[in-house]
Amino acid sequence: MQEELIESQTLYRGRVVTLRIDTVRLPNGHITQREIVEHRGAVAIVPLLDENTVLLIRQYRQAVGETLLEIPAGTLEPGELPDQCAQRELQEETGYRAGTMRHLFSQYLAPGYSQEVLHVYLAEQLTPARQQTDEDETVEIVPTPLQQIEPMILTGQIKDAKTIAGLLMTLRLLQR
Repeated sequence: MQEELIESQTLYRGRVVTLRIDTVRLPNGHITQREIVEHRGAVAIVPLLDENTVLLIRQYRQAVGETLLEIPAGTLEPGELPDQCAQRELQEETGYRAGTMRHLFSQYLAPGYSQEVLHVYLAEQLTPARQQTDEDETVEIVPTPLQQIEPMILTGQIKDAKTIAGLLMTLRLLQR
């Protein structure tokens, strides 16, 4: 089922993503093009403030023109390990550090056109630290009772995919 790469051309290289066009030969011999977004990967963190409360962030997202409720997340720096990035992003966006950080899962976000991998973590035993959001982000911390998470997803109050996946996995783990 593998496609044979014939040619790859970079069209755009930005701060966050690179866009390339790959010309490939399919197993049936047909030649076609694939638009690929290159991204160095990211992390997302489900921060449990206590056994009943998760910290979400409210942030405006220009790409969709909406303010969304999300779990904290961020892009890996070059050479940075996902575990390190998760601790850094948690503190930057929420002003908390985690006593324990557990890897929940890793996922491709949109494998039809992107090779980005997102590593999702559960952060527990939070202690206050200094919040240091990036210059280009404005976030509001929203402590949210865990019992409200599923209804918020079902009513569309939470509609970010990484947030839904991370929160539902956390709820499942906590129910065990």
